[in-house]
Amino acid sequence: MARFCTLYSGSSGNSTYLASSDTALLIDAGRSCKQLLEAMQARSIDPKSIQAILITHEHTDHISGLRVLLNRLKIPLYASAEVLQKLLWEKIVPQDYPAQPVPTGRFSIGSLEIESFDTPHDSLHSLGYRFSLPDGRRIAIATDLGYITEPVRRILTGSDLVLLESNYDKRMLGASDYPYQLKQRIASSVGHLSNEDCSKEVVSLVRSGSTRFVLGHLSERNNLPELAYQTALSSLLLNGMRERIDFTLQVAPRNAPLEMMVL
Repeated sequence: MARFCTLYSGSSGNSTYLASSDTALLIDAGRSCKQLLEAMQARSIDPKSIQAILITHEHTDHISGLRVLLNRLKIPLYASAEVLQKLLWEKIVPQDYPAQPVPTGRFSIGSLEIESFDTPHDSLHSLGYRFSLPDGRRIAIATDLGYITEPVRRILTGSDLVLLESNYDKRMLGASDYPYQLKQRIASSVGHLSNEDCSKEVVSLVRSGSTRFVLGHLSERNNLPELAYQTALSSLLLNGMRERIDFTLQVAPRNAPLEMMVL
């Protein structure tokens, strides 16, 4: 059995909880420590049960609560070597802290086997993660990616549950008051994944056997939860896929924890 929920997911902060029967992890810590602990309490998560924190990349919306959370929990931290070096340099992570670079290939924490993969994003080194459960099922987290590369597609294929970015609506972004350069950055190949691109990918993933989807990392100003949901749902239905039979689809809240999912 596994338990999964986003604590926060969006342009203002990201953190995800994942646990097997004997191993609990946190992926990212992009809200204040107080907010993260409150979200855990709302989902009956004991912070002391968390055995490690994995960081996807160094942008503020993924690490803003990390310094205080590490001081409170004192558990191992994993990040890419480049990101870890920056966190140490900026003293977000103490020099003597039990932090280590994400190993190449697969590695294990408790009963969870973990495989990292590169995501195309304008950071020092952005990662996604796939988790293999003791019963063989797999959960993948893929946000902060300008497009779906073939290596990303291969590692997502066959995952039972996928947290996939659906960051912005192209029309809302085009009409927004963002500076031109920022619009270009978001829509670039190292920016974020649009609703439209996400909707195409979920169709492919259902065909490969994935059944549960959580749309995450929605922009606060260039997207709406209903719009992200309907864009993906329409694509799935148009391809003959049946909701609650072939797939389930949810949108991760920006400012509150998702209902706990039990696999």
